[in-house]
Amino acid sequence: MAIEPKTNNVQDVRYEPDERPPLPVAVGLGLQYVAITAASIVLTPALLVGTVGGSDDYLTWVVFSALVVSGVTTVIQVVRVGRLGSGYILLMGSSSAFLAVCVPALERGGGGLLASLIIISSLCQFVLAAKLSLFRKIFTPTVAGTVLILIPVTLASIIVRRLTDVPAEAASAAAPVTAGVTLAVIVAISMRASGAFRLWAAAAGLVIGSLVGGLSFGIYDSERVLEAAWVGLPALAWPGIDLSFGPDFWALLPAFVIVTLVGALDTIGDGIAIQRISWRKPRAIDFQSIQGALAADGLGNLLSGLLGTVPNTTYASSIAVADLTRVAARVVGICAGVMYVGLAFLPKLVAVIVAIPGPVVAAYFIVIMAFLFILGVRILVHDGLDYRKGFAVGLGFWLGLAFQMDWIFPEYFQGAWSELLGNGMTVGGLTVIILTQFVELTGPRPRRLKTELTFENFTKVDDFLSDFAARGKRTPEMTDRIRGVGEEMLVTLSRPQADDGPKPERFLLVVARDDGDAVNLEFAAATDDTNLEDRLALLGERGGGPPVEEEISLRLLRHYASSVRHQQFHDTDVITVRVGPATSL
Repeated sequence: MAIEPKTNNVQDVRYEPDERPPLPVAVGLGLQYVAITAASIVLTPALLVGTVGGSDDYLTWVVFSALVVSGVTTVIQVVRVGRLGSGYILLMGSSSAFLAVCVPALERGGGGLLASLIIISSLCQFVLAAKLSLFRKIFTPTVAGTVLILIPVTLASIIVRRLTDVPAEAASAAAPVTAGVTLAVIVAISMRASGAFRLWAAAAGLVIGSLVGGLSFGIYDSERVLEAAWVGLPALAWPGIDLSFGPDFWALLPAFVIVTLVGALDTIGDGIAIQRISWRKPRAIDFQSIQGALAADGLGNLLSGLLGTVPNTTYASSIAVADLTRVAARVVGICAGVMYVGLAFLPKLVAVIVAIPGPVVAAYFIVIMAFLFILGVRILVHDGLDYRKGFAVGLGFWLGLAFQMDWIFPEYFQGAWSELLGNGMTVGGLTVIILTQFVELTGPRPRRLKTELTFENFTKVDDFLSDFAARGKRTPEMTDRIRGVGEEMLVTLSRPQADDGPKPERFLLVVARDDGDAVNLEFAAATDDTNLEDRLALLGERGGGPPVEEEISLRLLRHYASSVRHQQFHDTDVITVRVGPATSL
């Protein structure tokens, strides 16, 4: 985050997370959230079961479980129970990205294998949430973007199969016409509408496509809707959990882990976005909240595996609704979560969605895949595509595509290797991870210093930074700026903590890297709950600034540094300071 002079940039937020809007407003907005997202929650597991030809009982069970898990985890995500949940309106729902790995798992080992893979991969998300500060340089936005643009490639054959899924007696024009109408409606609204109307593009396409399919060609499964009860529970069709851990499990596990971690990166992005629009007064990103969002996401995947349904994730559409309505109150998210669970016990309403014709569902997922592809591109562009990153992404994409299509020496990759390398996301993601780590390991070596976090160790830190500047042949002026940052950071981080209880020994890790004309300094330590970015932003505000002695140190830090980014995690704080030449300020 670049340090800039404080401005009175107040957002027009009607209700912040801690505030309570009138009950009719909360319930009404909760219904709007459910209306926009319910189809995605239901259609993703329905597409999974329909692709592999599962029974109606299994389909009903999977959809019921998806709604219940989505509702429960949405409430936990919003309320924030301990370290579970973000504390913001982040709705949870079935993840279409997982279809690319769930279909082969269900085809090869049934629901038991699928459940075991989801459960084991969900544990990785808990580890990532707990140790986010350690993994932030491995599972980067570059990896996430590459995997996201490969998901449509992996799902292409599944969607094409669903595109022609109509009864044998249906007219030959039934599939192309209904799919074309659905796609045309979604595209027209998405391209021409604005604001709240654009959010209803997918729902409008599904409704109009279903009406065309039902009224013109009779391919809407109205019998399913008529036979479904208004209120009830599904038949118990729990697939169990396969604990044999056979060859199929180990072949598919890497793909599940990669998609899980990519979904986690998407959750991180959603967690940052919802924080930016939820407060009237902008504040620094709370990474503890993001860790909570990841933990709740992991809980959702764990519950999905235990119940044998599709894993879930945060829905970015909930951020769009909160931004449009300017209502970020938690009670709205709670209402939506409760409604998800209630919908699970209303089979007739669920059947209305499940009965949507295959070509309509395929057209809907074509749009979803397009959004996933563009999301991947946006992540890559936002992260910055220099030559090295661009090369890694390009090679990862084409290797993923080639192995997915069996274009590269398929005769040499048989058995377990075929299963492992037959998934484009696995190949592409691993390629980018390996190449980025190669660049990291072979680049200029950063210098490190670990010492006890006390101001008495100022001489150690100062000598370390002076030696680093001398090795880099920095100018005397630049050397003074680097040393000044070290001093002010030590003053700021070593100040006494607020509580009076016993204080464990605290350590400081300083990492210094050359970056062209600039220098990146990273200070990792356990500090208090005050965010340095927020404290810097308070400078100059009347009556709201830090004490005078602390303000002097902060103003000096702002003078020396061209940017400061403070990431607060549960286990540690990481403050990254960029020091540029005087001409860059």
